[in-house]
Amino acid sequence: MIYLQLFWSFVQIGLFSIGGGYAAIPLIQAQVVDHHTWLTMSEFTDLVTIAEMTPGPIAVNSATFVGIQIAGLPGAVIATLGCILPSLIIVSVLAYIYFRYKKLTVLQSILASLRPAVVALIASAGLSILAQVSFGEAGMALRELNWIGFGLFACAFFVLRKWKLNPIMVMSACGIINLVLGLAL
Repeated sequence: MIYLQLFWSFVQIGLFSIGGGYAAIPLIQAQVVDHHTWLTMSEFTDLVTIAEMTPGPIAVNSATFVGIQIAGLPGAVIATLGCILPSLIIVSVLAYIYFRYKKLTVLQSILASLRPAVVALIASAGLSILAQVSFGEAGMALRELNWIGFGLFACAFFVLRKWKLNPIMVMSACGIINLVLGLAL
C-alpha cells in the first residue's frame, strides 16, 4: 500500500510540476509534508537543500530521498519512477506536437500564458523556504527570527544578483559560515 501511495503521490507531482524543479517544490511539500505527513517541515527543508546540492533534478532527487526514507530502496525506485513517468510521456507527446506545429501562433500563445503561473510557483516555493529558514516551525514571530539564516539569505541573494558568482561556491560559503557561527555561538 505504501508503494502505491508513493507512486501515486509522485505521479501527481511529476504530472503537475510545470516549469521544472523549483515549481515542483510546493507540490512536493503538499504531498510529503501536508497530505501524508511523511516528513516534517524541517525535514522537508533539509530535503530541498540536499536535492538542490546533489546532481539531478530537484523533483527526482526528492522522490528518491522520500522513497528511501519511507520504504527503503524499493520505495526510492517506485517514487522516482512515479516522478519521471508523466514527464516521459508528456515530453514525448509535446515534442511531437511542437515540431509538427511550432509555427502556429496558438501554440506560442499557450506557452506565453504558462510563464506567469510558473513564476508564481517558483516565488511561492522560495518564500516558503525563506519563511522556514527565517522563522523555523515557530511561525512568523519577529522575536523568533533566525538572524543568521536570514542574513545568509540576504547576502547570498545580493552576491548572486550583483556579481553573478558561482551558486555552488555561494552555497558552500553560506554552509561554512553557518557552521562556524553555529559552533561559535
